[in-house]
Amino acid sequence: MRNHSPISVTSAFPPTCSGFIDTLESLDLVSFQELVLGKRPVEVEDESDDEDVRDHRNELPREAPKAQAKAALSFKKKLKPDNAILASIREFSEASKKATVETRTLAELNLSHACKEVVDLSTTDVLSEIEKTILYIAQSILSGKGFGYNIPARSSANQLYVPELDRIVLKDKATFRPFANMSSVRKTAITTRILQLVHQLCQKRIHVTKRDLFYTDVKLFVEQTQSDSVLDDVSCMLGCTRSSLNVVASEKGVVVGRLIFVEDGDTIDCTKMGVGGKAIPPNIDKVKDFVSDALFILLVEKDAAFMRLAEDRFYNRFPCVIITAKGQPDVATRLFLKKMKTDLKIPVLGLVDSDPYGLKILSVYLSGSKNMSYDSSNLTTPDIKWLGVRPTDLDKYKIPEQCRLPMTEQDIKTGKDLLEEDFIKKDPNWIKELELMVKTKEKAEIQALSSFGFQYLSEVYLPLKIQQRDWI
Repeated sequence: MRNHSPISVTSAFPPTCSGFIDTLESLDLVSFQELVLGKRPVEVEDESDDEDVRDHRNELPREAPKAQAKAALSFKKKLKPDNAILASIREFSEASKKATVETRTLAELNLSHACKEVVDLSTTDVLSEIEKTILYIAQSILSGKGFGYNIPARSSANQLYVPELDRIVLKDKATFRPFANMSSVRKTAITTRILQLVHQLCQKRIHVTKRDLFYTDVKLFVEQTQSDSVLDDVSCMLGCTRSSLNVVASEKGVVVGRLIFVEDGDTIDCTKMGVGGKAIPPNIDKVKDFVSDALFILLVEKDAAFMRLAEDRFYNRFPCVIITAKGQPDVATRLFLKKMKTDLKIPVLGLVDSDPYGLKILSVYLSGSKNMSYDSSNLTTPDIKWLGVRPTDLDKYKIPEQCRLPMTEQDIKTGKDLLEEDFIKKDPNWIKELELMVKTKEKAEIQALSSFGFQYLSEVYLPLKIQQRDWI
C-alpha cells in the first residue's frame, strides 16, 4: 500500500488565501485529486476580520447575472429574421449608390480666406519642385542673402472648418524659416536634409517608411517626431501629398470581409484572411480594382472588436467590409477607406467607444485632423454614420453599471472642447449625444457589450442597430 504524504501548496497562493491553503495541505494526494476532479467539496472558514469586506460581499447584487441575461434576451427577441434585416440595409445601400454626390472644391467656394491644399504629384513633378526650391536657395546664397524656407503655418490658428465641404482646411499663411537664426537653424538644416533624402527616393523610384527616414540621420533628427513633423512641412511646402514623397508609415490598419482588390499585381481576397484580416498597404497608389458585393462598410475603432466580428464571420451574415486602424487613424487607413467609399459607393457605419476620444477618432475620418488639414481633401470620407456605441445606448441597451466607467477631468474637458468645434455643432444629434456624455460623466467601451455574452456584439447589438437603422 503506497503512502500519500500531505502536499505543500503554501508557495502557490498569497497569504490572504490562508484558509484555503490550510484545507489543501490537510489533504493527501488521493483526496487532493478528488477535489481537483470535483468529486469532493472543500469547506474554507472565512477568516476575514474586516467587517467592511464582509459587508461588501453581502451587498453584491446576486441577481445581477440573471438581470443581465434577461435584458440580453429581451433585445434578442426584438430581432427580425436575417432576410428582413438584409432587405432593410440593402434598400439603404442602394439609395446611397443612387444618391448624387456633389463634389466641390475650395476654388469654387469663393471663401473670404485664401486656403492651401495639396495634390498628388508624380515622381517627376516632385523632383522638379525640389530642384526649383534648391535652385532658388542657391541663388539666394550667391547673392549674399543667406537662405531659408517659406513654410505654410499648420497651427490651429491657421485652420478653418468649411461646412460646405464638411472638413478642416489650411489657410494660406506661411512663416519664414531662416538658416541664419539661432531659433530656427536646426529645423532649417533638418528641412534641407529631408529634401535631399526625398530627392534620392524619387530618383530611385523606391519607398521607405518614416522610421527608415529617421534612421538615415539620427544625430541630426534626434527624435522621429522631429523628422515626421518636418516631412509634413516639406509636403505642404512643395504642394504635394505626403505619399507623393515616397515616404509611408508602417502598416497599422487591417481590413476583412467581402472585398477583392489588386495590390501591386496580386489579387487579394479579404474573405480568406482569417481573424487577423489583411494589413492595409502603406502605399495606396499600388491598390486598385475594388470588387465587392458588400452592402456597407463597418468602420471599427479597436482591434478587439474587429477580431470578434472577423472570427464570428459577421461579414457573411450581413455582407460588409470591416476595417480598423486599431485606434488613432493612420494615413494609409484613411486613404484606403476614402478609396473604398469612392469606388464602391456604399455607406460607411462607424463603431467606436462611447467616450470623447471615440468621437474624436470618428471625426478624423469624417472631417480630417488638424495636423494634416493641408491634405484633408484626400484623407476625409464624407457622410460616415455614427452607429455606436453612443451615450444614449448605455441606458437603451441596459449596459450594466459595473461596465460603465467614470469620466476623468481630462475626459470631461475633451468633451467640452469638442462641443465648441464647428464640425460637431453642424449636427444637433451629435451635440445631443455629447452633451449627455458630459452631463452623466459616464463612458463605456465597445467591450462593455460583452457583459451580455462574448458574441452579443455580432449576434444582437449590431443586427438590431442595422434593423432599426439606428445611426446618426
